[in-house]
Amino acid sequence: MAVVKEQDVVPFRNRVREYAVKIKMGLVNQTKLITAASELVRNMLRYANGGKIRIEIVTKGRDNGIRLTFADTGPGISNIDLAMKDGYSTGKSLGLGLPGAKRLVNEFNIQTETGKGTTVTIIKWSNG
Repeated sequence: MAVVKEQDVVPFRNRVREYAVKIKMGLVNQTKLITAASELVRNMLRYANGGKIRIEIVTKGRDNGIRLTFADTGPGISNIDLAMKDGYSTGKSLGLGLPGAKRLVNEFNIQTETGKGTTVTIIKWSNG
């Protein structure tokens, strides 16, 4: 799913909710997943003029989850350690985007290359 403008955010969030409901994820975990997804999609729009997001249902043993992969071809993140600190922001925001999103999900992975882009993958398990 491509997200290239602010108007793409609501349909994206609705799609994430549909997947979460499909695997019977509880409301609290749905809210955490959608909040994290919202932070990441807004970062993608703000810093990379959008990108592509893949939404997948994943399984581990008896547990189901949602994996979201956010991929952009923006400027990349020059210092991931700094970007993952609470309060750090290059965009005059509160600086809670990446570390906040990480706290809301079970698995968080970020790959970035300056000048090439960033890919963030998150997983929220229905029981976690």
